[in-house]
Amino acid sequence: MSKKIIQTDNAPQAIGTYSQAVNYNGLVFISGQIPLDPTSMEMVDGGIENQITQVFENLSAICAAAGGSLQSVLKLTVYLTDMGNFPQVNTIMGQYFETPFPARAAVGVAALPKGAEVEMDAILAV
Repeated sequence: MSKKIIQTDNAPQAIGTYSQAVNYNGLVFISGQIPLDPTSMEMVDGGIENQITQVFENLSAICAAAGGSLQSVLKLTVYLTDMGNFPQVNTIMGQYFETPFPARAAVGVAALPKGAEVEMDAILAV
């Protein structure tokens, strides 16, 4: 088995028994990212748009540490505590991704860690 742990200081450190990401034979599985500032490890202020942006920044940093980019993402899963915020996800996602877009799922959830309104995980190829 060819498994490599991916870790970067440019994204929030794991706050539990998990890795930021794991590369297995060129597929990178990124753990769920919430809108934590990687320096302070505190939730970002400023509403859902800032939260979504921070999550994409965190994902981008982990992609880079794995040797890829957001353009390498094959599958993105978005978890929202309010599905009414999905239009903001689409708008901000358009600022971070180019066509062809990755496969994506959106899931409504009751709650997320630390009171986050959004969390995303991803699978990319490097």
